[in-house]
Amino acid sequence: MRLHPIDGGDARAVLEALPAALDGVRPLALGFTPASDDEVPDGTAAVFATSGSSGIPKRVILSAAALQASGTATAGRIGSGRWTLALPAGYVAGLQVLARSLLAGTDPILLDGKLTPDALIDAADRGSRYISVVPAQLAALVDAADDPRVLAALRAHEAILVGGQALSDVIRMRAAELRIPYVHTYGSSETAGGCVYDGIPLGGVSVRLIDDELRLSGPMLADGYLGDPALTARVFEADEHGTRWYRTGDRGVILDGEVEVHGRLDNVIVSGGINISLDRVEQVVRSVPGLEQAVVLGMPDERWGESSIIFADGGVGDGGRMLDEARARVAEKIGRHARPVSLQSGEIPLLASGKPDRELLRRMIHDVPPRD
Repeated sequence: MRLHPIDGGDARAVLEALPAALDGVRPLALGFTPASDDEVPDGTAAVFATSGSSGIPKRVILSAAALQASGTATAGRIGSGRWTLALPAGYVAGLQVLARSLLAGTDPILLDGKLTPDALIDAADRGSRYISVVPAQLAALVDAADDPRVLAALRAHEAILVGGQALSDVIRMRAAELRIPYVHTYGSSETAGGCVYDGIPLGGVSVRLIDDELRLSGPMLADGYLGDPALTARVFEADEHGTRWYRTGDRGVILDGEVEVHGRLDNVIVSGGINISLDRVEQVVRSVPGLEQAVVLGMPDERWGESSIIFADGGVGDGGRMLDEARARVAEKIGRHARPVSLQSGEIPLLASGKPDRELLRRMIHDVPPRD
């Protein structure tokens, strides 16, 4: 089958093209222009160029059956109704909002601009009961929830799906205190979006752990990567029963059937001969008030080989005090060896998906002092 390119930034165009894609007769190319010889399997609904926040973007092939299975499993967990699109339609989380709406027989609410508190109030007034956001969007709405209209709009939703990256404990606790019905999701383009909700796999999803790596299986798995059969074979493996498993590359544990994600296996630095998970450091750093959206990166260190630094939004305030508090918390939770060496501030560049652009951040940061 031939791919049909479409502008993922044009939500209305994507929505118009989606019914044929979900029927598996007119697959969409989202985020890239397909080559003239690009061919996809019969039944393909869409091919996504992934965000590439930490590496080279890949082109993920998702079948109509996978998208439909994901939508059905989501409805089985949280119900179905009218959705608001607050994410780019060219990414799997955004496309799934549109697909779930179609499967529910409802018209999605398409925002004219960004998701602001006023936009959320308007969406709730128009009958929005479900919405998908990234942590930064939820944080902004939580900050605005002192306005009773914003809080009422948040509570009017049956579920607010939050995914794309880790959710800080500060935001999590504040949302819980306000009785905001958020659901933290885990998944990727390779799983047609979130397939584990609040640590519990959706119906039809299986999770297992091999060498500390989380692996996922279910009817919503991607078919593979366009034009890269070698990568497809490495990432999607069949077991002795022929069941396909997706190697997430994420470290985690499974406790009494509940999945805990502990960060990327490859997001590790070696500092003074000790392996340090930057995801774990970032999680602790984000527990400091004012650093809820901070990013922790690894950088070369003449003395220790590698060290970590914090990059925070330019409006964080007293950076010295926050760095001291972050270092103290990291030392307490992980160990002195894992303490970040510095805090830099500025505008955090974002990808269209809403995730921090870590590669661009690494290029922006220079002259990091050695650890004392």
